[in-house]
Amino acid sequence: MLDAILRPRSIAVIGASRKPNTIGYQILENLVRHGYAGAVYPVNPTAAAVHSIRAYPSVEAVPDEVDMAVIVVPKQHVVDAAEACGRKGVKGLVVISAGFAEVGGSGVERQKALMEIVRRYGMRLVGPNCMGVLNTAPDRSMNATFAPTMPPSGPVSFMSQSGAMGVTILDYAKEYGIGISQFVSVGNKPDVSGNDLIQYWADDERTGVILMYLENFGNPRKFTQIAREITRKKPIIAVKSGRTGAGARAASSHTGALAGTDAATDALLRQCGVIRVDTVEEMFDLAMAFSHQPIPRGNRVAIVTNAGGPGIIIADACEANGLEVTALSEATTALLAKHFPEEASLANPVDMIASATPQSYRIAVEAVLADPNVDAVIATFVPPLGVRQEDVAEAIVAVAAQADKPVMAVLMGREGLPQGLAELNAAGIPGYRFPESGVRALAAMYRHRRWLERPVGQVRTFDVDRAAVERIIAGARGEGREKLSEMEVMRVLEAYGIPVAPYRVARTADEAARAAAEFGWPVVMKVLSERIIHKSDVGGVIVGVEDEAELRAAFERLTTEVPARAGIGAELVEGVLVQKMVRGGKETIIGMTLDPQFGPVLMFGLGGIYVEALKDVVFRVQPVTDVDAGEMVRAIRGIRLLQGVRGEPASDLGAVEETIARISQLVGDHDAIREMDVNPWMAFAEGGVAVDGRIRIAV
Repeated sequence: MLDAILRPRSIAVIGASRKPNTIGYQILENLVRHGYAGAVYPVNPTAAAVHSIRAYPSVEAVPDEVDMAVIVVPKQHVVDAAEACGRKGVKGLVVISAGFAEVGGSGVERQKALMEIVRRYGMRLVGPNCMGVLNTAPDRSMNATFAPTMPPSGPVSFMSQSGAMGVTILDYAKEYGIGISQFVSVGNKPDVSGNDLIQYWADDERTGVILMYLENFGNPRKFTQIAREITRKKPIIAVKSGRTGAGARAASSHTGALAGTDAATDALLRQCGVIRVDTVEEMFDLAMAFSHQPIPRGNRVAIVTNAGGPGIIIADACEANGLEVTALSEATTALLAKHFPEEASLANPVDMIASATPQSYRIAVEAVLADPNVDAVIATFVPPLGVRQEDVAEAIVAVAAQADKPVMAVLMGREGLPQGLAELNAAGIPGYRFPESGVRALAAMYRHRRWLERPVGQVRTFDVDRAAVERIIAGARGEGREKLSEMEVMRVLEAYGIPVAPYRVARTADEAARAAAEFGWPVVMKVLSERIIHKSDVGGVIVGVEDEAELRAAFERLTTEVPARAGIGAELVEGVLVQKMVRGGKETIIGMTLDPQFGPVLMFGLGGIYVEALKDVVFRVQPVTDVDAGEMVRAIRGIRLLQGVRGEPASDLGAVEETIARISQLVGDHDAIREMDVNPWMAFAEGGVAVDGRIRIAV
């Protein structure tokens, strides 16, 4: 159905104008000036012709079929225009007009009325509040936007959630010679969304790379499912604006405080294989590389330069971005030695020195491309006197055209730069002004290679006691409690097969002594009271209790002194939790917070006192696969602590991964859970146990 919008055979411009400074004039002019291959019908009730094309008083007066209508009328007339399109049998609408849900109030109702018409007539809608659509295919050549420029044709399809950004993006694409296949400004997207477009582009033969400028996700879970499949066929590169999450400051759990909206966005995009970049400029840097160059087979890079400084900068950038500046083979070094003076450095980076000519670049780039130790080449040029950028660009193009490995070019001089970069880009060789830009693009291509080779993964499910957790949550809700007690948290974990350190609630010192004797010394003792939330602040946790005498003294303090310190009566103490003290192992944290857009977001990292101090944590959006869980565990900076250092045994990472998977199932089964922490989860050489935790639910 999107063919009616992206490949229409005929277009009506409702609101076409003869006034040059209007959007209705610009859209019709763009369609005509750029050679739209179909029929165009201006609709203007007061003009006989617009742009020398016969005009019609309404879309229903057009004698032929109309596939798509571009509506550019005042907001109060849009609904009537859409109704007329429905009666006419128009299949697609692009509503440029603003004044809908983005302004709130009556605009929301206006958008609802528009969508009711769209659904009633089975139309598809781009917008409202957008800048239009574009398709550069020769059999369409459609620029139904009010952008002043038409980009060159190429393999990149682009979705922008911002009209203003769309204009900038098309200007940038034309300036740098980046070929655009299709462009859509989605506006408020009550109908056609980013999910619809990436599905359409996944099957579009002319689309090789998908770019997205996002401000929010309409249906993140659907996006996850779709993007996971598409990124194994075509790369998706996204700029997601809005990196702050002020709401995270109000979260009560460690996971909630550390997560924030942007961490959830990063997790979602990473799980989908979507390449996230910080700026539009970086997105186009990557688009140039992905558009024409093959994906590298590995991360081994050869650098060719005519100056030492740029070579060093590129080498440093490679190491920082996970690329290896590889050692060249002896055969390659010997070949280079035949052509370059003694002053040249023939190791990697290959520094041909300032006397290098375009022919020097041909020889050096060809030699390193043929080296079996090399997966990609970055050639950089700083123009000395007498050598033109365009000639060097031509030499690089000639060699790279015969290669099956990616070649990046960095042209750093200003004179001749536009011509050099244009020649490179036109020939499918990404050209950059700065070394770091080329390295980032190549590193992104290597990450995409790793994504393509990554197993798909499966969501693990376990036999659990779901009903027991439902009863615990129902009981807390019945009492109006949003926080489960420590005993309830332990029972929830046990119901989902998550091992916990042995525990018992004691209401007398004798009961506490019997529990300790059963568990074995030492034990930990904690005061239990709904009125005491932060136990450590009032001395409500006593660790390392070694014998019965210490236990009885600790019980007395916890039931008399601690409540007094907390400002409550002793009668509000429900008892004392006696727990086997766990020794050895590594403290980790496994948690979850509910993101308003993405749903449950899981967290893993170093736990205990380290979680807030180091913030060494990673996130994934639920549900996580077995591969996701493995990546979470290995993505923290402190992974070496879990793998064993200085003779210490390695932790059982498989047990940690299974616990992450069980918690993923737990929070997926029970949407009442809003936040939870298992902190610490003690990881041992074999297995592990939960020592403490908290769960907050929706009341």
